[in-house]
Amino acid sequence: MTDATTATISERLDRLPFTRGHLRVVTGSGIGWALDAMDVGLISFIIAALAQQWALQPSETAWIASVGFLGMAIGASLGGLLADRFGRRQVFALTLVVYGLATGASALVGGLALLLLFRFFVGLGLGAELPVASTYVSEFAPARIRGRLVVILEAFWAIGWTAAALIGYLVIPGSESGWRWAFALGALPAVYALVVRWGLPESARWLERRGRVGEADRVVRAFEAGAARDAAGAAGRLPAAQPGAVPSTDAPAATTAGERLRTLWSAEFRVRTACLWLVWFCVNFSYYGAFIWIPTILVAQGYDLVRSFGFTLVITLAQLPGYALAAWLIEVWGRRATLSVFLAGSVVSAILFGTASGEAAVIATGMALSFFNLGAWGALYAVTPEMYPTSLRATGSGWAAGVGRIASIVAPLTVPPMLALGGAPALFVLFAAFFAIAAVAAWGLADRRGRSLDDR
Repeated sequence: MTDATTATISERLDRLPFTRGHLRVVTGSGIGWALDAMDVGLISFIIAALAQQWALQPSETAWIASVGFLGMAIGASLGGLLADRFGRRQVFALTLVVYGLATGASALVGGLALLLLFRFFVGLGLGAELPVASTYVSEFAPARIRGRLVVILEAFWAIGWTAAALIGYLVIPGSESGWRWAFALGALPAVYALVVRWGLPESARWLERRGRVGEADRVVRAFEAGAARDAAGAAGRLPAAQPGAVPSTDAPAATTAGERLRTLWSAEFRVRTACLWLVWFCVNFSYYGAFIWIPTILVAQGYDLVRSFGFTLVITLAQLPGYALAAWLIEVWGRRATLSVFLAGSVVSAILFGTASGEAAVIATGMALSFFNLGAWGALYAVTPEMYPTSLRATGSGWAAGVGRIASIVAPLTVPPMLALGGAPALFVLFAAFFAIAAVAAWGLADRRGRSLDDR
């Protein structure tokens, strides 16, 4: 076993036990992730309320959702490039400020045009934050539990979405200004950005790749010291990750934005990039098409606003066991198998939800859809950063997310005409078809379960 004086940054990170430092990275990033989810979830409830208060047409409510996803597509693409250039922590904090302030400002609008403008800026921040946060956590996590920790990070989405459902159920129907108070609560990420900026370390792998070896060493030493204080056992006695076919860190790496984008489609990466983009596109289309519209669809089926929001809250709670099972399976079955199985479950659940009638069936099939779909999201966020080396990891993750956001722009606009054409059954068969395509494409991804990250 290499000792601490000769081991690389990657080897030292991979042989660490789970420490309080890892807990701080996961929870610190996870709180930001939950605040993201709260904002995205709130808009589904706010759309249902504004449709009644402002007498909006279906096409107008669709744009409230879609303009935010337009911002997310741009934000995800730019955020990854910026994170590979300026660091994971810096960009993470900046994104929290952008979308937190824009969400708070949305509480003050008096008409649709200004709301659409602020929702676009909210999307910019949200879109950049999510792939950067998953990249950040994956670069600290020991290889043997890396997938599990990223799924746990993604599980914070369920906490945020549950908070959104509670606000939607308790606050929004309470008065005509309920939706404004909901937006005001969404400004919290701007404050939390200060905690991220000063309370979390920069990625040691990114620091090393940028030539800042002394800073990287100090970050890892802090984790090693924490392991000793936790009496978790000497690092040298812990099992090392299996390196597999990881190229040397001395191999040429992309150094500019243009080189990073071209490298995504080089012979080495083009198959995994194509499959990854396809999975992201299909999962985004079905998830946002379904979950953004569930409260509105339930209202259209005759349930009042409070009852519709109550159903949505119960459906949302099923996300947590979905994440829990995915977090366990991802290190047992591997990334591809776990992702494809949860996507297959989403196919069946979507068809059943679209044809459900009666309260019990709506809730049961909605919970199944929530369980499988969010488990798939956890696996997807775990596998995405592992597809690329450190020098373009955030770029690759960000562009995959950006392509996915294109689908999330299209999906809400597709819902009204599909509902008019064939009702909920036809709409959810369409969502099931996209889940099925993603399940097949998942097998084109690389599976690095238990292996070290590529530190080029």
